[in-house]
Amino acid sequence: MSEPILSIRGLRKSFGPTEIMRGVDLDLRSAERHALIGPNGAGKSTLFHLVSGHLAPSAGEIRFDGQDIGGRSPQAINRLGLARSFQITNIFPKLSVFENIRLGVMRPRGVQYTFWKVMSRDKAIQRETERLLELVRLTARASTLAGEMAYSEQRSLEIAMTLASDPKLILLDEPMAGMASEETHYTAQLIREVTQGRTLVIVEHDMDVVFALSDRISVLVYGQVIATGTPDEIRNDARVKEAYLGEEVSA
Repeated sequence: MSEPILSIRGLRKSFGPTEIMRGVDLDLRSAERHALIGPNGAGKSTLFHLVSGHLAPSAGEIRFDGQDIGGRSPQAINRLGLARSFQITNIFPKLSVFENIRLGVMRPRGVQYTFWKVMSRDKAIQRETERLLELVRLTARASTLAGEMAYSEQRSLEIAMTLASDPKLILLDEPMAGMASEETHYTAQLIREVTQGRTLVIVEHDMDVVFALSDRISVLVYGQVIATGTPDEIRNDARVKEAYLGEEVSA
């Protein structure tokens, strides 16, 4: 078996006397869709912050694509090929959809906003922006202000901006939060399509989405991974039912 694209060993994170991550071990395979589930307060967002460089570990190791990234800056980790979205949409509401995605395309190229007018004439950036617009089905909304779109469209826009750096590994933090069932179905299908050939880690509370979208699932409880397996294995794991899923999955 090939080396995991992300390998976490003995990961710990404390805030003062409070230990949030209590020795997490986790391996992600290249090009798999991996869900991270667990009760509120289990440490899911903290784990995302640690992997993406927004927090430094108290102990343990995080290796991405063969390199130790524990404690590196978010920008340095992004340049290695890891991108993430947040629970709250991270877009520019007063810019158009096209301008938002173009900023996302410019960022990994090291182009600053002050060069906007010059870069707006760069054909390569224009083409990539148009490609991402089409990929997330927002071509018809290109000139719309991002803040005027429906929530599900804003999440699609954020996914496009996450893809703009051409990442190997994508972290999505509750992309379906606040959506109606029809929007959830649309967004789940979009995520499935745009993450083909990439590794995806998703934190999501909608269990229907988790079990339909994931190749494997890890369950985080009180800062520790208590189980990792296929959807069927997790569905039938007695420890998982007792600690988190209860009768929800059985139903």
